[in-house]
Amino acid sequence: MRRVLVTRPLHDAQPWVQALQARGIAAQALPLLAIGPCADAASQQALAAARRDAQTPAHYRAVMFVSGNAVQHFFAAPQAPALLAAETRAWTPGPGTERALLAAGLPQAQIDGPAPDAAQFESESLWQNVHAQIRPGDRVLIVRGASPAPAAATPSTQGAGRDWLAARLREAGAEVELLAVYERQLPQWTPQQLELARQAASDGSLWLFSSSEAVANLQQIMPGQDWRHGRALTTHERIAGKALAAGFGTVLQSRPLQDEVLASIESAL
Repeated sequence: MRRVLVTRPLHDAQPWVQALQARGIAAQALPLLAIGPCADAASQQALAAARRDAQTPAHYRAVMFVSGNAVQHFFAAPQAPALLAAETRAWTPGPGTERALLAAGLPQAQIDGPAPDAAQFESESLWQNVHAQIRPGDRVLIVRGASPAPAAATPSTQGAGRDWLAARLREAGAEVELLAVYERQLPQWTPQQLELARQAASDGSLWLFSSSEAVANLQQIMPGQDWRHGRALTTHERIAGKALAAGFGTVLQSRPLQDEVLASIESAL
């Protein structure tokens, strides 16, 4: 039986693995990103200040969370989670981040995201729905992750949508603040995981990629690997392009909704 390798960070990968296994699909987590909080003092001070500002009425027009990890780390506090001021909008690039906001306790009516039938869940689709909210002089906070400097052979792919959105906001006269609340790192693979990846390069396994950075990290962990017989399913055209550039012989694409991803996997196996 062909298997599916879920490359999300381990805590994000497990629900996908369980959902796949529940449908009789052989699935295994092989994380290509590791996630942790920004632990230095300056980052912690900036986070504490942003939380206070986000609770202050009229300070921010909106807070944009780039991912579920951004939500979890922004609201992770020793005290009760600090939510947003009632009139501050919470922006998301897609349904996964929206679910994280709801789980944090934010009301549905305060959340804006792309239309449910959007071709892609991303900053461009979000902007179509929220651009009319912005007036000159508004402040918008973008809560994001940070990555280490990439190796020379693997240029960074993070932040394309975030940077695009920040540019549109500035063009509309808004003041944009960027806040890193978590760090993305290369995972530390065991010898067994590395051997699994070598086998999966050519044995018909399907690699599930939900970020371009995961593909870049795979190239960094396995430099020189031949991916001509590799098979990938991606959740965005940018990720598909990165997988093709890495040399994957078969690259499929699906919207990131879980039901659609699962259906695409079943069709591909």
